[in-house]
Amino acid sequence: MKFVRYSLPARTAPRRIIASVSTLAVVSAVCLVAVAHVAFAATTAPARTASLDTCIEEALKNNRHRSASAFAVAAAEAQHRQALAGYWPQVTMRGGVQRSDEAPNFVVPAGMMFVPGQQIQTPAGTAVVTIPAGVLGPTEIQLPVSVPAQTIDVAPSLFPLPAQEVQLADRDSSFLAADAKLLLFDGGMRRGWREQARAGIDAAQQEARRTDLEIVDTVKRYYHGAVLARQVHRVGRDTLARMDATLALTESMYKEGSGRVSKTDFLENKVMVESLRSMIAQLERNEAMAQAALANSMGLSWRDAVAPADESIAFAPYNASLEAMVASAYRFNPDWARLDAGLRALEGAVRTARSGHAPKIALTGSVHRLWNDLDTGIATPENKKGWSVAVGFELPVFDGFLTRGRIAEARARLAQLEQQQFLLRDGIGLQLKDLFLAVVAEAQSHDATLAAMEAARENADLNTRAYQNELADTEDVVQAQLMEALMTARHLKTLHDHAALQARIDRIVGTEVLRELGLAR
Repeated sequence: MKFVRYSLPARTAPRRIIASVSTLAVVSAVCLVAVAHVAFAATTAPARTASLDTCIEEALKNNRHRSASAFAVAAAEAQHRQALAGYWPQVTMRGGVQRSDEAPNFVVPAGMMFVPGQQIQTPAGTAVVTIPAGVLGPTEIQLPVSVPAQTIDVAPSLFPLPAQEVQLADRDSSFLAADAKLLLFDGGMRRGWREQARAGIDAAQQEARRTDLEIVDTVKRYYHGAVLARQVHRVGRDTLARMDATLALTESMYKEGSGRVSKTDFLENKVMVESLRSMIAQLERNEAMAQAALANSMGLSWRDAVAPADESIAFAPYNASLEAMVASAYRFNPDWARLDAGLRALEGAVRTARSGHAPKIALTGSVHRLWNDLDTGIATPENKKGWSVAVGFELPVFDGFLTRGRIAEARARLAQLEQQQFLLRDGIGLQLKDLFLAVVAEAQSHDATLAAMEAARENADLNTRAYQNELADTEDVVQAQLMEALMTARHLKTLHDHAALQARIDRIVGTEVLRELGLAR
């Protein structure tokens, strides 16, 4: 096999060292990017292994935000039941037992009664008068007596009336009453309340669904981040092992070789190896942080750590069309659905405001029972028990243009939200387009980084074998080994970014869309 020797003039050696250091810095930066979004402390607890499905299942079970969303849905459902209560009759019972210090009474004050003057006329007539015995004879005698018609004049006069006290009821009394009201016509007020409450339930449910999608998205990204951190850590360890072997070979060639390898080559190689060794500790820390972050996203304690079961991130090309994805997002995106619920709520608010101009008609009824030992005054048998039924109405005539203002406010808010709907429509489409193009770009980068990684790996292998035969310089070997690590790290990061972008698309579009398109994983 013919080995190609890569050599540069002696004056370019410092540039090679700078390039090697830069390459090593890039490797370190790539490793840091893998967990740049993680800000949790590392833990010393042993990490347990879990698959992606297990992590998502535990996160949905333990996450506090999901419980809060469930309570928000329960509150919205309770508000809907409150709105429906207006269609039922409202029945109220009242009762009580009362004892007064004195019996209630009513006093008619003393006064004078005026009797006007008048004439009393008596008609003429005949009467039989019986004269007892012994007056006109020994026996009683009956004599007819004629009475002529008479006119008697009575003069006006005043008659004094004394004060009178009337007891109304006994000191002790108890009562029980029931009132009922049924709204017959309200001009659309209750329908508007019902529509607002129903829209509130839909909005709360979409918010809960959005929370679920965010949890799944977070767990997926942290899971893939943990996989990437472990892979990069492994790449760093493998690179360090190869460079340790190269350093030992360099030392041997420097001390026992033909003189091609100088002491400066050995020292430069040693600097690079020790620098890489210090970065390995940082990579180990990043892996621990990624596992702690994954556990935190699952709702576990900061002491816990979860290691991903997958050893690598699978590459699955995205074959969905952008048009179908955007069209389906308008059906399943929680933000879009929540805005649609808001529009329906505001339409109900407009209907409720308009009802302020309509009359209200209601049917009322009551029944009562009074217990009192007195049967006079107000405690008569007729007053002690009874019932009544009535139909009443309320018609607003003038309210200072309050209703008109409420209608104008509700219509303005509805128009405002309709305009926001147009903005959201364009925003969802633009966001999906950006993510779609990014996924396509990452897919293309996948092929390029894969080819670069394989070429770098082959180049490092050739340089290592050439160096063993003193056909290559020390800088070429070191640079080839670092370039292999860099290309491997870039390829792994491409896989991670591709998976993270797919997770973001799932969150924006909704998992149901992927199932519908047959792309769910």
